[in-house]
Amino acid sequence: MERHEPDKRRSRAPRRDAQERREALIASAVLCFTAEGYRVPLDTIAERAGVGRGTLYRNFKDRDALVVAIFSREADRLEQVIDPARPLVDILSGFVLDGAVASSLFARIAADLQLDEANRAALEALGNRMERIFAPAVAAAKERGEIASTVTPRDIVLAARMASTVMLPFLSEDEVAAQVSEALRLVFDGLRPR
Repeated sequence: MERHEPDKRRSRAPRRDAQERREALIASAVLCFTAEGYRVPLDTIAERAGVGRGTLYRNFKDRDALVVAIFSREADRLEQVIDPARPLVDILSGFVLDGAVASSLFARIAADLQLDEANRAALEALGNRMERIFAPAVAAAKERGEIASTVTPRDIVLAARMASTVMLPFLSEDEVAAQVSEALRLVFDGLRPR
């Protein structure tokens, strides 16, 4: 009797298609939340992503879960590019500037977030993940004497959030870069060993 091996290409295609639809929903949510605010109809997000409402709900139980996914994607991006050998201020500057869309999105929707217990826990877990991502860079910065031994990864995540608030929508890219640089200089003045 002849054995037939399953076609692995065929089994990968649906998963890849599902992942592409999920990514399209996240990208659409970023655009829609940024343009129309947190209360944008979920149908609008699904339509812009080119999928049906059912696909949206198969991927995200509610709009809060979609928000958590947006910020989780930012953590994924950071985890791929962070290099502890670089000066910590450069890492933070790049993170803040590269995450400008996510930061402005969070500022736009933060007041409207009504997180249930599960989504709040997911957002807190994401904050803890960000601290773990920054931990090697913080340890390396301490060894180089860039920051005091008392500085924690949580401090650095907070510094990044603080620096992101100076990115105002009416400023040019150069002005934003200068503002972020100045904000981080002020923050790092307080973080240096005394």
